[in-house]
Amino acid sequence: MEDRLMVVVGYDGAELLDIACVTTSLTLANRLGAHPAYAVDVATPGNHAIACDSGLTLQGQRSLERTRGPLNTLIVSGGVGHETAAGDPRIVGHVRRLARESRRIASVCTGATVLAAAGLLNGKRATTHWWYAEQLASSYPDVTVDPAPIYIRDGSVSTAAGVTSALDLTLAFIEEDHGGELARNVARGLVTYLQRPGNQAQMSMFTATPAPTNSLVGRVVNHIASDLTGDLTTTALAAEVGVSERHLTRLFIDHLGRTPGRYVRDARTEAAAHLLTSTSLPVAGVAAQCGFRTAETLRQEFVSRYGTPPSRYRATQGTQTT
Repeated sequence: MEDRLMVVVGYDGAELLDIACVTTSLTLANRLGAHPAYAVDVATPGNHAIACDSGLTLQGQRSLERTRGPLNTLIVSGGVGHETAAGDPRIVGHVRRLARESRRIASVCTGATVLAAAGLLNGKRATTHWWYAEQLASSYPDVTVDPAPIYIRDGSVSTAAGVTSALDLTLAFIEEDHGGELARNVARGLVTYLQRPGNQAQMSMFTATPAPTNSLVGRVVNHIASDLTGDLTTTALAAEVGVSERHLTRLFIDHLGRTPGRYVRDARTEAAAHLLTSTSLPVAGVAAQCGFRTAETLRQEFVSRYGTPPSRYRATQGTQTT
C-alpha cells in the first residue's frame, strides 16, 4: 500500500512551529505503526531554503512548483510572511493547483490567508490566529471567519487557529486515518493534550488579554476566580462591590462582552474542563468543586460551550489521577 503523501507548504517568513507541529506528529505516527505510513515533505518555492520568522533556516524536501498529486493532504503554514506569500501569484497558483489534486486541504494559523487568496475558503467557515481574524475577514469577505475555535473543518478544508493548534488538527487527521488509539499514543509521545475538541476556545478566559480596564469589573472578576463555589449571583456580586445589579451588568457587557451570569457560567465550565483532564474526580465531584449544583447542570453548560459532554471530553483528553 502506498504511503500517504502529506505536503506542508513553507515560504520565507513561515513560522517554524506551524511546520514542525505537523511534521513531528506525522513522523511519530509512523514510528508508532501508522500503516500505510505518512510520507511527509516540506515544499518551498524552488525548493530553496526558507528563512523562518524565528530567524532559523529550513531546507525543504521538494519544489512547490514541481510537486504533483495526488496528495493525501496539502497543509499551508502560517507566519509573518503570510501576506507576502498570499500576494505572490506563483505560490497562490500552485497552492490552488495542488488543492485540486489533494484529498484534504488545510492551513495553520495565518496560512489561511494563502488559502483565502487562492479562493479555497470562499463560502466556507474558517479560523485563523485571533490576532489576524479581523484582518482576514476584512480582506476576504466571502470567507466566514470565526476567531474562537482552535480548528474548523468545513468539508475537505480545515483551518487551524495558530501554532500549537496544528497539533490538534494533525491528531484529528491521524485519528481519521488510523483510529483513536494511534492518535492518543502520538499525543502521549508528544506530551500534549489527548486531542482538544476543535471548538475549544483559542484562549482561556483566565489568561485572555487585556485584563478589564475598569477597576470595579476587575475586582469582581478576581472575586469570581477565587471562589467558584460561592454565591456568585448577580445580586451577590453587585452587593460585593456596592453597586446596583443593573450597573454591574452594564459594566460587564461594556468591558467583557457578557453579563455577570454568563461570565460566571463560563468560568465554572472552564474550571471544570481543567479538573476533568487533571484529576480523577467523578463528574459529580467536579461539578461540586466548580460551583454547579448538579452534575446535570454541568453537563448542559459543557455541551453548550464545548459541544461534547464532560464524560466524552475526559475520555478524549485523558485523566491524571490525583
